[in-house]
Parts: sequence; C-alpha cells; structure tokens
Amino acid sequence: MTGWRDGPVASTTPRVDGTEVLRDLGAARPTARLRLVDAGDLYLDWVWNHQLTAPRMSVIPRDAVTPALLELAAAVPNPLSGESGHDALRRALGGGALLDPDREQRLADALTRALIPQWLGLELNALEAADHRPHLRIQPSPSTAQVPWESLGTSGRERTVDSLDVSVLLPASLRNDPLRTVSTWDPDGAVVAVLDPAVPGFPAGGELGSVLGTVPPGSPLAELVSRLGDRLRPAAAEPAAAFRRGDVGRDEFARLLDGAARVLYVGHVTASTHALDARLHLADSATVPGRATPVGGHRPLSAADIALGAPGSALLVAPNRVALVACDSGGDLRFAEPTGLVSAFTHRGAEYVTATRWTLPTDAGFARFAPSLANDAEGMLADAVLAVDAAHRAPDPIAALGDWQRSRRRQWTDTGDPRYSPLLWAAFTTAWSPAPAGTPPTSLPH
Repeated sequence: MTGWRDGPVASTTPRVDGTEVLRDLGAARPTARLRLVDAGDLYLDWVWNHQLTAPRMSVIPRDAVTPALLELAAAVPNPLSGESGHDALRRALGGGALLDPDREQRLADALTRALIPQWLGLELNALEAADHRPHLRIQPSPSTAQVPWESLGTSGRERTVDSLDVSVLLPASLRNDPLRTVSTWDPDGAVVAVLDPAVPGFPAGGELGSVLGTVPPGSPLAELVSRLGDRLRPAAAEPAAAFRRGDVGRDEFARLLDGAARVLYVGHVTASTHALDARLHLADSATVPGRATPVGGHRPLSAADIALGAPGSALLVAPNRVALVACDSGGDLRFAEPTGLVSAFTHRGAEYVTATRWTLPTDAGFARFAPSLANDAEGMLADAVLAVDAAHRAPDPIAALGDWQRSRRRQWTDTGDPRYSPLLWAAFTTAWSPAPAGTPPTSLPH
C-alpha cells in the first residue's frame, strides 16, 4: 500500500518504519484488534495476534479528530439535534457529501488523516508490500461508531476495503462471557427470513410501513425466497407470501429460530436513549408482554427482550449468523456500553451479526430526497439485501461482504454513479465474535 495518509502520532511513539509487523508472522493471516477510547482525546491501541506481547498505542488530540467526525455526521442521514427523520434524509440525500464523488473522496481522506496513526499506516503498508491482506477487528468508541472504516482513503481512489478486511470487535466481556455459547454453523440449515414485516397499526405507506415496496414475481428478491425452498422459515406457498407477513411476533420468531442456521431480517429498527432499548419491529400487538414501550397498537422487541428475556417469553436462541438490514441496527456501538441488538444477538449465540451504522434509506427515500438519482433508485435497497444474504451464505461473511463493498467502491469512484454511493454500501458492517479458543460451538440450552 502506498499513500496511507500521515496521521497524527503520539509524541511517545518510537521511531518505526512498519516492517516490525512482519516479525514472527509466519503463515498466519495478520489480524489485529484495534480499540478506540474517548477520554478527552482519542486513545487508540492495537495488537497483532502474532505479536501479543507487543501492543501499540497512540493518542490523537480531540481537536484533530472532531472536524472530520462532524463532517461525517453531516453526511449521513441520522437526525442531528433538532432534526426530524425527513429533515435528515433531505440533508444527506439532497446535498450531502456521500452522494458527491469529489466531496466524498475528500471526506474519506480527512477521516484517514484524523483516525489512522502513522505507526499503523506504516504497518499496513509493510503488510501489503509483503503480499498480505490483513484483518482489522475494530472496537470503536462512541464518537467513532459511525466511521465507515471500509471506505477510508488510502491512496488515489483506493479505499481500505481494497487492501484489508474490517469487522467490528465487541467488548471482550461480551465475547468471552462464560454464559455465552456460540451456535453451530450449518450451511445447509434453515433460514429465518423476516422480510418487510407488517407492523400492527402502521399502513404500508406510513411510518414503520413497507421498506421494500411491491416485490414482483421473478424479481431478484423473489428469487432469493425461491432458492431457499424448504429451508425457508416461515414457509411460504409462493415467494410473494414471504413479504409483508403479519404473523411473526416475538414468540413465533423465537420458535422459528430454534435450530436455524441464520436469520435475515429486513425491516425497521428504532433506537432510544439507551442501547438496551434498541427495538426490532415485528408483528406483536401492544398487549404482548415486553420491556419496550408500545408504539400505537404495537410493542417492539427490544434488545433487552432478546438478551434477558421478557415476562412470559422463553429466551430465544440466536443462530450462528444474523443479518439486520434495517436503519441504525448497529447503533448500540454509539453508547459507552454497547448493549443493543448486535450485542443482544451475540449474547444469545450468534457468531456473525451484520448491521448498519446509520439510517438506511429505502428506494422511495432515495427517489424522493436525492435529485441526482431521479428515477434510478429502484432496486438499490434490494441489491444490498441480496449482497448481505450472499455474504451470510459464504464461508467467511466478512470477506464476502467486503467483496461486494469493493465492487461498489470501484463503480462509485470510476463513474460517480450515485447508485453506488457509500451512503448505502458503507453503512454495513459485521461484528465477529467466535467462540473462545478451546470452546466448541454448540446450541444454547432452552
């Protein structure tokens, strides 16, 4: 890699050229755990798996980080203080940096300068020069939780996803919880597909309404359902019947998950003032017991319900792989204690959880608020659903998702076509929490 931007470096950093990372590497894939901590300034430490006795550390002054993070916050469609959801979409899609190729490139480079210490950049250079593709497992701080690490600038038009794989690292206290047991992975196992569920009391065209719109027969999404055949849960007489179902509430959801290999949820997630109240919207009425406050005639399924159980409901068992294609489904990472939906499913047995860093516009949202797309928004969200589903079918979901993001990056930087903007593809990230060494994966007890 040539051209990782020279980032700020703590004054205590020793003089290095990056090649020290190659020592004792052997045949193993280079993998590092990078943690970021907000403590006034931004503290970073990272350690390579093949050099566990040699952790690195850097401190970045807060005033060197803040401008790029503020620019990022203004570019993504999450509401800023005083904004409504529609205001945020209008700002981000109507003239935001992530839909302008030149401004987006400048933002990607600014984030690299602000967040990648020179020491780490030199090590990544050395690994690429030695023909290695490292895996960077990142535990973000609350202030950096929305950073799209995959799209950070490296050199020219290239981005991080071109030269390394990135995943989310959840806290060790969660990953290594002795009460947590990772569910087994069966590539031929059942798939729980909750696709654009109908939320009680909310019409298709309103708040918490349809995110996919009409799914025609023979469309890519209909073909996704057809391919699953008898592995699909809940069963559907025809592909169209798998969408906009109104019969999958929390108890049915838990029943469907029993013994499944993975879950694909496409719908609504909403956040609150604390991570445990992050909410998944299924088909429950307001009379169903649960920890979340009802919304109209509907009670959402909260992260607390998933992690801790709800009155009168059994604890669910998460499959090995969970995909949450929904607005801000990975928003728990913005809290000091990341105890939202990603962490809850991980606690209940998931090894891989793919979620989003920010609000995910629908095709209708893109068409309404992004003038640059005009009538070309159709199918954008469906493409993302298909990519995430394909990644979760693959042996390595992180690498497979990165392949899709890399192809989108090339189309974006080569053509500037807003259909390939990182506003969509860079929203996705995967938390990987394998069983601790020496612990065999198995199913959680009921």
